[in-house]
Order: sequence, then structure tokens, then C-alpha cells
Amino acid sequence: MRALTSRVVYANPWMTVREDVVERADGARAVWGVVDKPDFAVVIAESPEGVHLVEQFRYPTGRRSWELPMGTWSAGTPESVTAGGPLALAQAELAEETGMRADRWERLGELFAAGGFCSQRGHVFVATGLTPGAHAREDSEADMVHEVVPVARMREMMQDGRIVDSITMAAFAMWSVR
Repeated sequence: MRALTSRVVYANPWMTVREDVVERADGARAVWGVVDKPDFAVVIAESPEGVHLVEQFRYPTGRRSWELPMGTWSAGTPESVTAGGPLALAQAELAEETGMRADRWERLGELFAAGGFCSQRGHVFVATGLTPGAHAREDSEADMVHEVVPVARMREMMQDGRIVDSITMAAFAMWSVR
């Protein structure tokens, strides 16, 4: 498949929506709507007591959500910071949302948030050797709650619908089979 034309139909500091006219291998043409968002990092912070989760209100779903710490660079983050790549982003997100710092980092792999319509890629990391510190949450995270959850309880939360975030569940699955 190849793009014949591409045009931006909407943009803000967090995402761009574009419409591409593509030609498939058989010569047929189709229109694709694509959401472009910056890459993100998700962190499975392990401690002897369990896994660190955060809970926050998610406006698009209209509900609070238990999730692994994750995020992307804010619009306007200096290149000197973003040049550290996905690991630097993971370290920043863990500290920002939980206050935790880690001595050891393991990269598990990557995943796509919604590969059928969104280009956003996630980088999954495991953080161990944790040391507590002060969090530095963004204004939109002011109501965030941080909790260490035993692995068995986290599984229960996924089964009973308290955890519904697909990235959290996918990262947990990657961690479980590593």
C-alpha cells in the first residue's frame, strides 16, 4: 500500500489527524484517517510488595482509571531532554507520577496503542531497585492517586473491570511472559 496524497485535517499540541488517499496492491484506492501522536513510555515499577499503579480521571472515557505510570513528552519539551529517548521518558514519567526513582531498567519491547488508526508507539520498561521521592505531577494529574498493588490483586482488578486500560493490560502481559 502506498500513499498518494496526505492532508492534515486537524492539529493541536498533542496530536495531528490526517487523511491519506492510498493505493492498494491491486490498484484500488481508499481513504485512511490517521491520528499521529508522539511516542510514549509505560513503566512496570516492581517492588517486593507488588506493582506501582496510578489512578486518574480520563476525560475521553468520563471515568477514573487505574494504570501503570505512562506518558509522553509535553509539547515544547526541550530537545536536550527528549534526546534521551524512550528510557529518559520512562524515567521522567515514573518520577513525575509516583515520585519513585529506579536503579535498574529493563526494556521489554514496544506496542502500538491503536495500530488500526493511530501511529503512536509505546515503549515498555521494567523498573526495579526503587527509591521513593517527591512526585512532580502536571496540573492535569493533580487528582492522581499512587498505590502499590500486589500482582494477584492487579490480576483481580483486570478481571473485575477496575483496570480497563488496554496499554496497562498489554504491558502487564509482556511482563508476565518475559
